[in-house]
Amino acid sequence: MSEIPARARTPEEGEEAHPATAGDAPGDVMWQSSPPGSIYDYIKVASFSIGPDGLIDQWSLRAEQLFGVSADAAVGKDPIEAFVPAELRDLGHRKVVEILDGREWTGVVPFRMAADGSMDGIAEVYVMPTETERGEKAAVCIVVDVRALRSIETDLAASQAIFGQSPFGFLLFGTDLKVMRANRRFAAVFGGGVDEHRGRTVHDYLPRHEADRMQAALRRVLETGDSVTDMQLVGPAPGSTDRRHWSINLYRVHSGSGRPIGVAGLGTDVTRRHAAAREAANARRNLALLNEAGARIGNSLDLETTARELLDVSVPVFCDLASVDLYQGLLDGDETAQMGHGLADGSAELRRVAFASAVSDGPLDGPDVNVGAVHRYSFNSPCADALRTARPVTISGDSSGAAGLVQSTLAVPMVAHDTVVGLARFTRAKGSEPFGERDRTLAVELAARAAVCIDNARLYRREHERALILQRSLLPPGDPEASGLDIACRYLPGNAATEVGGDWFDVIELPGHRTALVVGDVMGRGLRAAVAMGELRTAVRTLALLDLEPAEVLAALDEIARGLGNPGNTVGHSLRPPQSPQSTRRALQGRDIDPSEVYLATCVYAVYDPVTRRCTFANAGHLPPVLVEPGEAALMLDVPPGMPLGVGGEPFEEVEVELPEGALLALYTDGLVESRDHPLDEGLRAFRNAITDPERPLEDVCDHVLNTLDTHHGEDDIALLMARVQGLPADAVGDWILPREPRSVGRAREYARAQLLSWDLEPLVDTTELLVSELVTNALRYGEGEIRLRLLLDRSLVCEVWDAGLVQPRRRRARDTDEGGRGLQLVGLLSASWGSRRTPRGKTVWFELPLPDGGSTAEPSVEALLSMF
Repeated sequence: MSEIPARARTPEEGEEAHPATAGDAPGDVMWQSSPPGSIYDYIKVASFSIGPDGLIDQWSLRAEQLFGVSADAAVGKDPIEAFVPAELRDLGHRKVVEILDGREWTGVVPFRMAADGSMDGIAEVYVMPTETERGEKAAVCIVVDVRALRSIETDLAASQAIFGQSPFGFLLFGTDLKVMRANRRFAAVFGGGVDEHRGRTVHDYLPRHEADRMQAALRRVLETGDSVTDMQLVGPAPGSTDRRHWSINLYRVHSGSGRPIGVAGLGTDVTRRHAAAREAANARRNLALLNEAGARIGNSLDLETTARELLDVSVPVFCDLASVDLYQGLLDGDETAQMGHGLADGSAELRRVAFASAVSDGPLDGPDVNVGAVHRYSFNSPCADALRTARPVTISGDSSGAAGLVQSTLAVPMVAHDTVVGLARFTRAKGSEPFGERDRTLAVELAARAAVCIDNARLYRREHERALILQRSLLPPGDPEASGLDIACRYLPGNAATEVGGDWFDVIELPGHRTALVVGDVMGRGLRAAVAMGELRTAVRTLALLDLEPAEVLAALDEIARGLGNPGNTVGHSLRPPQSPQSTRRALQGRDIDPSEVYLATCVYAVYDPVTRRCTFANAGHLPPVLVEPGEAALMLDVPPGMPLGVGGEPFEEVEVELPEGALLALYTDGLVESRDHPLDEGLRAFRNAITDPERPLEDVCDHVLNTLDTHHGEDDIALLMARVQGLPADAVGDWILPREPRSVGRAREYARAQLLSWDLEPLVDTTELLVSELVTNALRYGEGEIRLRLLLDRSLVCEVWDAGLVQPRRRRARDTDEGGRGLQLVGLLSASWGSRRTPRGKTVWFELPLPDGGSTAEPSVEALLSMF
């Protein structure tokens, strides 16, 4: 507080010099007390009085502080002599005289700030004449430190410049949290003059919830003194509905004595910064979303799974709900039903394949269409327009018919290879930001990525179905039958997510009631593997009917497989001698053929003779057959594996095994025993252990094996062929050795007649005698060594004539004048089938007759007999 003396006298001894209070008695002089924090706290103001004699008669406490001289040292001294420099004392004395004559004076006076004159200063002195109680002339002097005054003037000027010229909004709130002062920038934003904002509160500028936050922050700063930095507020600017973002800084303002007098607030409009940050965040989000889409979409070759992957990426990161519709015609395989110049008719049938929502279980912006349901968009709808034009369409919430629940919807056509395959719809609910141009671009990119994956999955599904149809058409129909064998088989294709493989099996009837058992596997997958499997299977059947040895069949198959990679040279290639794998690949490269196009396959080929119960095996890189003898554990037959078909240059070996009656033989492909979950040896061991009861019906054994191994599967195709040995009974075989003499022809007829009568096949006696006579006669004329006649009875009657000659019989048409040459024509006319095959020591000529069904045996017509002449 500043002190202003009321009487030009010094306090009496023992009397305190203190300001009077409001409780003093009337008539006493009132001491005016300034409140703490007034301007006098900043300006150094002191007072003293000069008596009629020109000497100091009263010295205040502030004077002691300002001049550094105590009251005892100052009272009674001449102020001019005591404090004014010597060169100014004459002027000072004249001024004192004038003052004591009753004149006021104000001026700047240099002074010594200590009694010893060690410190100098400049003071503004205000001298006011007065009178003592006795009516004598006196004066009261008010002294201000000029340096403090100039400092305050500088601070005020700087403060005014900062407050008035600041580009930021500046407010000063009082302790009642009302505006005490606002700068021009704030008034320019919120309207009105600077003075019009005095007395307002934050509720006059902000929405209620934001104003409450601001009010609480102001109160907290005023109470605690803790400043607030970068407090974010959102509110509309005056006269506009645009959302503005503000960054607010608050700090408490104190008086010179440290008393809080209010809160200063500095506000910055950061709307653009928020927009830029939001754009940057959206760009980062979109980039991350595209990266995630690239990693998560298209991991499956299933249409529905790919569509769900798109929605898993989009909801809720990009939108609140989404759906995917695909053209029903494309799903059904009809690629032209809705197509025209690469664009689809928007009103055609679509099927909803996926839906996802983070806010509701059903669509908010249209009719409720369940996943799997087929529906149409009306011709004039935005969705139909998007499908027709192959361009995205933005649908506002007001036009979506969702009763205010939808902010906006993006209908994005899914375009793959210039073909629209469906529509993806992305929707944001109320409360979310509407879709912008950047969102539109991102949605198109997401839909395009998913469309390509979906189209690939569709094309794969089509190829998979075609390959599966082809593959199944090439497998044996129904349950194969064979003489002396009880056969059961299983074929399990891989699941829809796995490409069709080249597995196959076959059961081929050979002359003499023999049977060829074949199981093979073309390496690779897809339609090419299925086609290659069909070619090899056809080749196997053709070669088998030539009655070649198993090793010869595989050698010929190897040549054919090597030619599959170059279809134009298949025939010529098969006629060349075997080459090494290296020379084969060099030759392929020389003809600009990619070695990867060479077909490789594994195959096991076995021929079973029910008369001897002997089975001859040859293997081309396939898994070994498994044999289970009665009362024994399952074992793998030691058949040399050889090289896979298509490698070339390596011979194949044969192994002949005599199979006991009731033995079980199993041929299979690697899909049954091989898996990514365990090694091959473990799978083979599990397969052998699964055949625990081989005497059960074969169908049950097959089912038990598949169920026990659990097929692991779907990973690969599985082919399983099982055969139980049931050799021909001894009484179903007639076998005779005939000497090389003419009488053997008649003896052969006798043997045949007697054997057929014992079998109750009298209707076949005459035909059999005639044909046996022809074959034995040919053996005598054109063959070598002794002759062997054999009759076999099973599902048909087979007659075989063997001799040591190597020349194969050839059917020809005899001339009209020829007396012979019609024997083989007669055999072909009267038998169901006939042929010849080489044997290790000669050849065998055979014919087959069907068993009578109780009626008369069909006889050749007259026209057929005359055709021989």
